[in-house]
Amino acid sequence: MDTRTKILDRAALERFLERFRRDPASATVVTGWFDPLVAAHARRLEQIAATAVRPLVVLITSPPDELLPAAGRAELVAGLRVVDRVGIADRSHLGALPEGAAIREEEADRERRRGLIQLVRSRR
Repeated sequence: MDTRTKILDRAALERFLERFRRDPASATVVTGWFDPLVAAHARRLEQIAATAVRPLVVLITSPPDELLPAAGRAELVAGLRVVDRVGIADRSHLGALPEGAAIREEEADRERRRGLIQLVRSRR
């Protein structure tokens, strides 16, 4: 199976978000950088999926100092079994999410990235 079929194009993402705004209980939305995708991301998404309303939709956001392009990160996240759909979100998408309706992982991603960088530096 080509997991890239899980990636929503802009129009499909807009349609999904419109439905989600009307009924936030219809899906579980997680936002995050996933830059780079690490095992901790996979474990966290599995944890969320275990108790989540399906579908589990991941919105890829961009950190200030992007390492990998958003499209590549979307492909990597789409490859995770627990993820049903992936979209690349811009500020307007995030602003349109109902307050508190999404699980925001950006701050945790900052810590995951910091830990990875420390690990790489310690092995030089």
